[in-house]
Order: sequence, then C-alpha cells, then structure tokens
Amino acid sequence: MAVVVASVLAAGALAPAASARPAPAPVQASGHGIPPLTDDRGRTLTLRGWNVEDKANRGEAALTAITERHFRDLRANGFNFARLLVFWDDLEPERGQYSERYLRRVERILDWARKHRIHVLIDAHQDVFGPAFGHRGIPAWATRTDGLPFTPNPDDWFSEYFEPAVQRAFTHLYEDPDLQRAQAAMWQVLAERFRDHPAVIGYDLINEPMGELRAGEDLPTAARRIEAQHLTPMYNRLARAVRAKDRSTWLFVEPTPIVGEGVPTGLGRIQDRRTVYAPHFYNTAMEAGADYDPSAGWIEAYEAAVTAYPARHRMPVVVGEWGPLNNSLPNMGRFYREAVASLNRYSSGWAGYVWCYGGGYCAVDEHGRFRTNKERTATPYAPAVAGTVRSDTYDAATRSYRLAYRAAAARPGVTELSLPPSPRGWRVSVTGPAHVIGEPSRGGWPLVLAWPGAEVVVTVREAGPHGRTDHP
Repeated sequence: MAVVVASVLAAGALAPAASARPAPAPVQASGHGIPPLTDDRGRTLTLRGWNVEDKANRGEAALTAITERHFRDLRANGFNFARLLVFWDDLEPERGQYSERYLRRVERILDWARKHRIHVLIDAHQDVFGPAFGHRGIPAWATRTDGLPFTPNPDDWFSEYFEPAVQRAFTHLYEDPDLQRAQAAMWQVLAERFRDHPAVIGYDLINEPMGELRAGEDLPTAARRIEAQHLTPMYNRLARAVRAKDRSTWLFVEPTPIVGEGVPTGLGRIQDRRTVYAPHFYNTAMEAGADYDPSAGWIEAYEAAVTAYPARHRMPVVVGEWGPLNNSLPNMGRFYREAVASLNRYSSGWAGYVWCYGGGYCAVDEHGRFRTNKERTATPYAPAVAGTVRSDTYDAATRSYRLAYRAAAARPGVTELSLPPSPRGWRVSVTGPAHVIGEPSRGGWPLVLAWPGAEVVVTVREAGPHGRTDHP
C-alpha cells in the first residue's frame, strides 16, 4: 500500500490534467440510464461548482473582475468546477481580428484554475444575442436584423429574446454560410489555443440559444423545431470545426432555455462521441421573484423531461446554470435541498449561478460567506471514483454521505473525496480492502486507495459539537 500511495501522489492524483480528457467509454450509468462523465483513467467524474464571469468590463478591461480569489475560494469550499463565461464580441471585435490580449487573459484565468485544481468549462456566452441589443455575446458585425424592430425592456431583459430583431438575428446566425464559417473559426481559435491546457475540461458551444417563432406557433413547439432544425446542425458544424483542432476535449451542447419549463428537447443526434448534454435549470416564476412552490411539481417535471434525450443518445449530463435570485424566501431552503438531490440523481455535475461577492445572484457576500441557503450546495461528494459506482447519496437531514463502488479491476485506483469546511469536523470510514489517505477533521480532499476489484463503501458523517458523531 505504501508503494501505491507514493506512486499515485507522485503522479499528481489530484491534478486537473488527469480529468480533462475522456476515457474511451463510460463505465456505468445513472438510474435514468445516463452514462457518467469520465476522465482519461476511466474514473467517474463529478463536477460541482459555479459560473465565473465578468459582464461589467469589455475591451481593454475585459475579464479583469475575475481574480485568483475566485478559484482559491471555490477550492476552499469543496468545489472543483467553474464555468467560465467568454464573449465572442471581446474575442473578435472586428471581423477576422482576434484579440491576443483577451486570449492571454483567458489563459491567466485558466492558470489560476489549474493552480487550485479547478476544472474549467469555456462557455461561449450570449445574452439577448449580443451588443447590438445592449448585451454581450455575438459581435455587432455578425448581427443581421433585416430592419425588424427592437424595443428594450430593462425590467424584464429575458423578454427581449422575443423581439423581432433578436429572433431574426438568430435565424441569420444559423442559416447564413458566412456567419456559420465565422462562428466555426472563432471556436477553432479557442480550441487551438487551449486544447492542451490541463484545466480545460470542455467547451460550451453557445449559451442559452434561442430562435425565431413562426406565426401561430406556441413556445414549446417553436423550441423543439429550433432545436431540431437549427441547433442540431449548428452543433454538428461546430463539433467538426473544433475536432479539426482538438480531438479529445468534451463538447457541451445546450437546448433552448425553454427546457426549464419541463419541455423535452427536440435536439437530434450530435455526431461526436465526446459530447455532454448541458441544460439549464431555471423556473420562470422563481426568476420573476416568486417563492418555490413544492406542490407545483416543477423539479419532478424538469427531471422527467431533461433525462430522456441524454439517455436515448448515451450522453453525460452537466447542468450549466441554476439557482434562484431570491434565495432567502421561506421555501428556498427546501428548494435547495430538493434541487441538489434531483440534480445528483441524473447528472455528472452542475455549476450554480454565480460565484461573485455581493448581492443578487452572488453565491457569497463581500466577505466570502455563503449567502442564505447557498451553503446547501457545499456538501461531501466524490469528484473522481476509480471504479463502478453502486450508490452515491447524501442525506441533508443527517449531514451524512455514503459512496459504494466496485474498484476497477485493472490496477489500484485513486478515488477522491471532497469535504466542505465544517466547524464540527467530519469522520470518514471505509469498509473493504481500501485505505483513506489525508483524512481531514474540518474539511478537505482525502483519497481512498482500493485494491483492484474490491467492493468499497465510504461513509462520511459530520461530527457532533465535542467531536463525536451525532448520527449513526
């Protein structure tokens, strides 16, 4: 065992590089028949984290609001994942002219992530298409409206997606050959630059894509048509473009945001075996300021709708954004508890919105303390499991975590645990021919080494106020 310990630590068992490239095939599936995300060792990955963004600055100041503190604090709170928002309008402000300054700033952020062992998903973000409509994303030079009207609505920015000019701009992006080539070229610049960076686990090809509704079409029907006729061909085009520069990094594809209403996607097959389904998890009423209504069955409807497509196409799931604005309303504690439990049933991970220091959607306040109920996202989990997972459960009521798995048969493997900070401390126990290394008392990242083929059960419990374990 001592030899194994020395060899795995020397190999950098916790380095993101080991998890940034997929294995040839998944090793097991969730209860919904959805395969897991895997690394180049075949380990099952779980990503837990937050979006990281700078929407306030652009041009020469772009990305300057993101600092090393973001990644240091993510890691210190037990998270291993960041979805990094990048903007095409900053990368290519003039057609064919890519900003080297912007690329260097992205690289600096990725270096911070690597230092703190955070996996990064590079997200080509857009809100209401882009700067032509007062937002960020697709450059003004790539925005074509055919003279259709646009009326801003600062009190409900999402409604601007349904303005005629915005909808027509999406149609041109999907259909015009020169814009198709420009979008593919932008992704090739990113893929060629960052394909070998060990922090990068994937590319999110476009954030919350929308499209143009036809006369008499209701929203669910329009969403399924846009996904089938526009998004599926676009994703396949972009996949081919990326693969010309980067053959292995995971590609993340999103449906329209209408999936948040429990509408099954109309996406077709993406012709790439290293693709992740990456829906968002937002409820319209809650986004408008309403409290969570447990009797409405929204979480159950969303889970049923969102799992059919990845199960059919054998794709892992990572939810790219979620989390309400008004997180301190009376039912929000229950929402976070039920939402995390649901996400963990079918996904390989998630990124909350958003890791920033302040109010609104921010996860933490200016002092880095979790805002009300958001601490419920920081629970024990296994970032990487070297084997086939039998069960993986967290009980919020008792603050206890249980992982059962069959260790890989080929060689001794390293399973990683993440324990968030706890003033009461954690107790880690293991049954089976396995050994825990670096067990912390307050929080941290212990390892479990198991003999090949062993059946292993890992139990994590929060200790009582005097160091004892309160819950059997």
